[in-house]
Amino acid sequence: MDLDQLAALRTPEGSAALDAAARVAGGDPLAAAAALRSAGVPAGLAAAALTQAELRRRAVGKFGPAAAGMFLTRAGLEQATRNVVARRRADRLRAAGVGTLADLGCGLGADALAAARAGIRVYGVETDPVTAAMAAANAEAAGLADLFTVECGDATAFDVTRVDGVFCDPARRTAGTGRRIFDPNAYSPPWDFVVGLTQRVPYTVVKVAPGLDHALIPAGAEAEWVSVDGDLVEAALWCGRLAEIPRRATVLRGEATHALIGSGEVEAAVAPARRYVHDPDPAVIRAHLVAELADILDATLADPTIAYLYTDTPAATPFARCLEVTDVLPFSLKRLRALLRERRVGRVEILKRGSALEPERLRRDLKLAGDEAASLVLTRVAGAPTVLVGRPVG
Repeated sequence: MDLDQLAALRTPEGSAALDAAARVAGGDPLAAAAALRSAGVPAGLAAAALTQAELRRRAVGKFGPAAAGMFLTRAGLEQATRNVVARRRADRLRAAGVGTLADLGCGLGADALAAARAGIRVYGVETDPVTAAMAAANAEAAGLADLFTVECGDATAFDVTRVDGVFCDPARRTAGTGRRIFDPNAYSPPWDFVVGLTQRVPYTVVKVAPGLDHALIPAGAEAEWVSVDGDLVEAALWCGRLAEIPRRATVLRGEATHALIGSGEVEAAVAPARRYVHDPDPAVIRAHLVAELADILDATLADPTIAYLYTDTPAATPFARCLEVTDVLPFSLKRLRALLRERRVGRVEILKRGSALEPERLRRDLKLAGDEAASLVLTRVAGAPTVLVGRPVG
């Protein structure tokens, strides 16, 4: 996609091509292209429209119905914040009193649009001309062009004294290749600049990868990990006046929001495995809040390095999934196969933490046969390779 193709898609002819592409997207791409050409759509415009239609179809999971009118790139869609997460962040910024916001590296505008919908005046900065133009087009399509404007330029040159707060989501992929960048100082903008924002702007939020090294968290910042329906989707650093506590795990399930908070520095007690095992949400694990969850559940670890929590009774919690343990075995393929055959188990789900075994290979090696189901947890107990056999607790 280039600026000329984007401009063509925004003409009446382009809008008609997008409508036609939406009707045939999701099927055979060659047949879809042929259908547009037979309808008189020029080949170049047809290809651009079909690309947008496919991206919009994929984007529904992140943006809902609004995806149908957005302009997207593959890389931009992958890094864009889900609407439910962006909306929650915007509401928190608005509640803190932020009225004007700079979105440095705004991408396609997902976070900026959410902030604008919350009534915040947003100034977006994006270094890539096509992405910047798409963000501006998305603001117009959403009816928010008066609250969200975009300039194409260097985010590090923006005058942050013009705004109350800053949101920054540094690019973590190489332009052109899409390869992940693991060195924070190779981000765009670089990590040193991002951390410097926390000292210059009293209301600063930084979106980071969920695998962020805790050593990179600025002093005094609140680090939050967010999961949506069990999938860990992002982490964010709330800095300056926005920081409330050291660590937060936010679990979004459907329309419900659950938060677990703590210092992230407490250690859970260790004891033998018990009847129920709880598998913490990935946001809880990455936030280092397993001990805080253990305290709530009256649970213990069976190994100090493995984040499975054990209790004598099942606990209903949004922060963990519960399994009833029927057997605790030192790992032995022969013994496990015999046990499952005896119980006529033909279907298993396999969870693992602290085990080098490959679940799909183990599934083949078990040679399952039967009409019963079971859950297997591959883990360590007191340092020893162990398999827990059990079943989910509703």
